[in-house]
Amino acid sequence: MRKTSIVLLLTMLVGILAVQPISAQSKFLKKLKDKTEDKAIEKVFGKDAGKENPGNTNTGINGRDNSNSNSPSNTRGEGLTTTPPDVLANISEAEKSFDAKQYADARFAVRQAILGIELEMGNNVLESLPEKINGLPMVKDEDLVASTGIGFVGLIIERVYREDDKQFKVTIGNDAAMLTAANMYLASGAYASTSDQDYKNVTLGGHRGIIEYDEYSGYKLSVPIGQTSVLVTEGINFENEAEMMEASENIDIENIKKELGE
Repeated sequence: MRKTSIVLLLTMLVGILAVQPISAQSKFLKKLKDKTEDKAIEKVFGKDAGKENPGNTNTGINGRDNSNSNSPSNTRGEGLTTTPPDVLANISEAEKSFDAKQYADARFAVRQAILGIELEMGNNVLESLPEKINGLPMVKDEDLVASTGIGFVGLIIERVYREDDKQFKVTIGNDAAMLTAANMYLASGAYASTSDQDYKNVTLGGHRGIIEYDEYSGYKLSVPIGQTSVLVTEGINFENEAEMMEASENIDIENIKKELGE
């Protein structure tokens, strides 16, 4: 019975993805991810994520310590290419592995499909951000979309805007820890406005948030959006709070909520 249900689920997901118009994908991506994760992993493959990889060491394949003061430092190489997992191919692979009773491979393929969905969602958000904010150009090389690919609690989207010694950084997180901390302060009133604090409550785009100031790191604005997401903007060498808030208002919160399925 479980085999029949998972095969039907994966077949349905393949069919939906194959006919779904690109312009409408952002609306159903989160629902697709939730269905894939909840049904395919928790009910069929179990919740055990497997053993964690041990921490990094200097031990090589031959078991010897690779650290050597005479070894040259790497000065060339372009690094690794960023290639998001193919969602449809991984769903198909999960189905085949499940039929063959190769459950570890099936679980891995499902998680890769979820990772691909989350990265697509994150890239959609990143592409919607402005290329300039208050005259500061974006630093394309520092754009970031990262995800754990499981649980939807680790999707991070970042863009940096910089010119000379002035910087504005935007971070959108679907991260339970980031969101819980912001909501805790808002709910408790710990960030109530007073005349001798470096933080206070503010409103951005109709959403309550917290703005902080530190003489070394500058301004930081945290705004919970929806049920699972948070927007954080950071400004270095901004003249005042008003300038920081004006820069943050360039971020379209409602579009971010739409792309993330909030």
